[in-house]
Order: sequence, then C-alpha cells, then structure tokens
Amino acid sequence: MSNVLIVVEAQPDGSLRKATLNALTAGQQIAAKTGGELHAVVLAKDASALANTVKEYGVKIVHAGSAAHLAQFTADVVAPAVAEIAVAIKAEYVGAAATQAGRDVMPRIAARLKAAMASEILGVVGSSAADLQLTRPMWAGAVIATVKLGTPIKCFTARTTEFPLAEKSGAGEVKAFSPAAPAKALQKVVSFKEVKSARPALTEAKIVVAGGRGTKGDFKDVNGLADELGAAVGASRAVCDAGWQPNDLQVGQTGKVVAPSLYIAAGISGAIQHIAGMKGSKTIVAINKDGDAPIFQVADYGLVADLFKALPELQAAVKASK
Repeated sequence: MSNVLIVVEAQPDGSLRKATLNALTAGQQIAAKTGGELHAVVLAKDASALANTVKEYGVKIVHAGSAAHLAQFTADVVAPAVAEIAVAIKAEYVGAAATQAGRDVMPRIAARLKAAMASEILGVVGSSAADLQLTRPMWAGAVIATVKLGTPIKCFTARTTEFPLAEKSGAGEVKAFSPAAPAKALQKVVSFKEVKSARPALTEAKIVVAGGRGTKGDFKDVNGLADELGAAVGASRAVCDAGWQPNDLQVGQTGKVVAPSLYIAAGISGAIQHIAGMKGSKTIVAINKDGDAPIFQVADYGLVADLFKALPELQAAVKASK
C-alpha cells in the first residue's frame, strides 16, 4: 500500500487555492493505482479552518500543522514539516500543485527525503505500484517523457491544467500536529504586497487575452477586449522582459501555465516557450500580421491582421452582441 501526501496551498486570505484541488486529483489517481490512502498536509499559523475545508475532497486524513513560524508559506519552514509527516505516514508519493510556491518547496522536500522528483507531471500511467509511471514535459513541451522514479519516496508537482478539480466526496479525518521550528531560518519575509485586480486570476480565468511584442507595449486594446469579455490579461515573455507589463502576467514555460476555454493571442509570434504555457487551451485564436508566425500552427482560428485594427473591431462586436 503506497500512501500519497499532497501539500495544500492557501490564498493570501487563508482560503484554499484552487490549484490544490488539481493536485488532489493527481494524488487520487496515484492512490487508486497503488492501493494507498490519500493524505494532505496543511501548514499555517492556524491550520484548522483550511484543514476542515480540504477534508471534504476525498482525503483520508488531513494533517493540520499550526505554529507561529508558519505564518508565511516559505520553503525553509514548510519543507521540514512536510518531510516529517511524509516519514510518519510512510508516504511513497509526496506532491503539490505546480504553482510558484509548489515549484519552490517541492525540490527542498525531495532533497530532505532523498527522493527522486518529477516536475510538472501531466498524467499517471500503469496499473499498480510496481509499474506506476508519470508523464511530464521536456524541452519546453516539445517532448513528453514517461518516467519511473526509482527511490523509496517519490516527489512530484502536478500541472494544474492537466488534472480536473477534485470534487467533494465525503469528509475525512483531521489530525493536528505541532511542527517544530527549524534551527535556523534561511528566509525572512520582509513584506508582502498582493497584486489585486478586478479581472479574473490568470491561471483560473475561462478566457485569456494575451499580448506579445506586436503590441509595442501598448496594451490598451488588449485590456479593452479583455474587459469586454470578462477575461484575464496575459503577456509573452518578451513583453515582460521589456518591462511593458508586470511579470505576474507572463504566460509560458518560465511563467504561468494556463488552459482557459478561450485563449486570444494578439501580436504573439508563438515561440515554443510561450506555446508550452497555453497549448492546453480549448480554443486558441491568433491575431498576427505575419501570416507565417508559428502561433498559427497551434491556433484553432487565425486572423492575419493588424491587432490595433482587429482588437477594437472585436471589442465592438462583442459589445454589440450583448
């Protein structure tokens, strides 16, 4: 029996981050194939409320670790606590969502557990613990590898766009524990400034309108169409590197991975690193004045046109349709 432990991530306000539900589904799939139990670990200054939320999603036991030093979710305080629980419950698989926090903390957990790790897993294959394998992207998504982790404990992060949200399926048990503070904290949170927007969160939006180098830094029409559609705004790496838009809007291999129902790419050429972050979108619309741009190879609908003319026309058409 191979138990699976999922690290729970919270929103700044303490509520459950949606991405954790995707990671729980990945954990459920692994547990179903190995015959193990699904556990989760919540770490916070007071973990009880969030633990009681998580227990509804098919989790056998939620380990709620409450301590003053866990007020901020930093890797050097989270990793020892997760490793402690993983050893205690004899977890064979330890995972988290492939968010910014998940990417930060899971390698440190793996190092403590001397575990092999598969990052950004896309799926689970095999029928038992003996032959269980994980699929993950390599070379910016140009290659999909199937890997078998050979260490006694195995770690992973799950790409949220590839696993459905876990559904409520009965309450599990909550067990409280008190994680010890690390002897020496390597990180200190000096300040936290939350980026607030009236638009939907980029990774959770059903519609995303993204702009690239073709915008020349002018996102007025991108923002206008996004607001008319109730969409989130995204950007290519070139745009963020140029300082035209903040880094938290970057979509791509080194940015955020999204899979909305509709992705509109305006003035984005379609570099492989950007494609890796949005190719899971259900419908992709590309607008670019270069008819040979690589983005058209993955687009469901393509418009060879000047974005500064096309976007206002689209915005007007959407408004008229209302």
